[in-house]
Amino acid sequence: MMDKAIFAGGCFWCTEAIFQRIKGVESVQPGYTGGTIKNPGYREVCTGRTGHAEAIEITYDRDLVSFETLMEIFFATHNPTTLNRQGADVGTPYRSGIFYTSEIQKRQAEDFILKLNKSSFYDAPIVTEITLFDIFYNAEENHQNYYNQNSEQGYCDYTITPKIEKIKAIFSDKLK
Repeated sequence: MMDKAIFAGGCFWCTEAIFQRIKGVESVQPGYTGGTIKNPGYREVCTGRTGHAEAIEITYDRDLVSFETLMEIFFATHNPTTLNRQGADVGTPYRSGIFYTSEIQKRQAEDFILKLNKSSFYDAPIVTEITLFDIFYNAEENHQNYYNQNSEQGYCDYTITPKIEKIKAIFSDKLK
């Protein structure tokens, strides 16, 4: 059965590239969610004035991959303890967030974060927001499938390639 998961974990180029490689993920769409204006563009979102986060909308087969597994990968591939920042990307567009589509996803996200905080896996508390999903705006064409088309570009090589290598090492059984 197909379902959707919406995650914000910093730059959507990174999160898109990670989840494209996971078994059971049918599609990954980079875009914007969680803001106040309709049809935002990249330049507007980057100002931080629209309230949107760079995010991805994942369409996945629940029979092949669970929401919990997607969250495991999500939390393993970004820093959920830094408010409005992932690496060199700073501001509310780069916040950590789970935009839930059902009460089940909300409860699973809250429980998952509670377990992570209790485990002291991170040195600081998790600041990932858990927000009811409203609307998702697709990113412009030049942001789609970015890493796969630009993996030699400096940002991709320095920031995204190590995340890809990490999922290969930790989640090899989950890869396509």
